[in-house]
Amino acid sequence: MNLLLLPARNIALTIPVVLVTGFITGLYVDTSPLKNYILPVTMVMIYPMMIGFRLGEIINLAHKKLILVSLGINFFIVPLLAYLLGVLFLVDDPQLFAGLAIASLLPTSNMTIAFTMLGGGNIPAAIKLTVISLVLGSLLAPWYLLVMVGTYIQIDVLATLKTITLVVFVPLTLGMVTYRLILKKYTQEEFYTVIKPNLPAVTVWGMVYIIFTGMSTNAHTIVSQSNLFLLAVLVQALFYAANYFISLTFGRFYFNGENTITLVFSTVLCNLAISMGVAATAFGVKAALMVSLAFLFQGQSAAWFIRLNKRY
Repeated sequence: MNLLLLPARNIALTIPVVLVTGFITGLYVDTSPLKNYILPVTMVMIYPMMIGFRLGEIINLAHKKLILVSLGINFFIVPLLAYLLGVLFLVDDPQLFAGLAIASLLPTSNMTIAFTMLGGGNIPAAIKLTVISLVLGSLLAPWYLLVMVGTYIQIDVLATLKTITLVVFVPLTLGMVTYRLILKKYTQEEFYTVIKPNLPAVTVWGMVYIIFTGMSTNAHTIVSQSNLFLLAVLVQALFYAANYFISLTFGRFYFNGENTITLVFSTVLCNLAISMGVAATAFGVKAALMVSLAFLFQGQSAAWFIRLNKRY
């Protein structure tokens, strides 16, 4: 159990270690066969996240203003930001552009709820936004991708829909069935206190596999095009900095402190696990690598935001 939970308990250290290990391994070992297992690993990775997921939150009409502003940022401003950054910096490598686009189209994750709770935000609204954003993002992503990067890379809308169905909706259905079966033996309180905290460990191991595969299979490309790798890191840094600025600006004008925290974490934090799986299976490991670089910024920036927000 300690081995299973090790990466999840040390996620801030795990991601850089896996990136470095993957890079070094890829310089000396051909890891390309690992790409053949990305889709099943992704499905296994997403499945634990979906256990306890409640679609009923979508029909809950509370927090309308916060939800509308959040959805407007998530599905208009953030994709536009990703598109502009991609056009400015990544047109020479469409796979990296596609990776950035996918991450911008799948907002919110379990991290949204966790950091909202740690920051003292509106937790019920965060839960509702997580459900709505995941479902909407999954349905809209193929069409957005066609508009955003279809000029630079071939987009097969039906194939992308099939990939998202396999990566999101199959695990979602299995997770809902599993949750019902669990409640026949355990109470809701036991599920959320004993079982649920251990489920992200499986997801993190899946992320480790995909990040390692993406980094190792691109190791020689990174060496020969180090400027492109550094550019990808810079674009991710700009993407997150701009997201925080946009969300905080809307929060200052329209919401109190509690709802502003929820707005920030429901718009800045992307669902990187699903994004990475979709990127790898639909566009290739270089697109997944672009998403994996976001791990260098997402968790750490959210933790620093909470500290700075409490202090200032």
